[in-house]
Amino acid sequence: MIDFACKEFKVEDVIKCALSLTRADLKVLKHFLNDTEHWFDTDTLSKALKLDISTVQRSVKKLYEKEILQRSQQNLDGGGYVFIYKIHSRTKIKNIIMSVVQTWAERLGQELEQWENRG
Repeated sequence: MIDFACKEFKVEDVIKCALSLTRADLKVLKHFLNDTEHWFDTDTLSKALKLDISTVQRSVKKLYEKEILQRSQQNLDGGGYVFIYKIHSRTKIKNIIMSVVQTWAERLGQELEQWENRG
């Protein structure tokens, strides 16, 4: 927990807020954090997490776009392909989240300066 002024925050809540994640997105992220060595396709994730395939597809797309996940194309024997996903390093994810938090802090500083100058 992080104690900030009048409220305590779970680190998980900060991550969820900083990355604009839904509960399903967070569930997918946790799955990847628990197994950082393997690549997963959305079908496997859907079954493992008991989430609808379209929900998992949206979540991995969002996490990929935020550079939380890596993506690779796996060609199928009968033609076609599927994307498989793996998490980036925890250090990279931490840096992404810290950048968002730093931006919040800078914006708060600007707002406080404006508030101070009004007086």
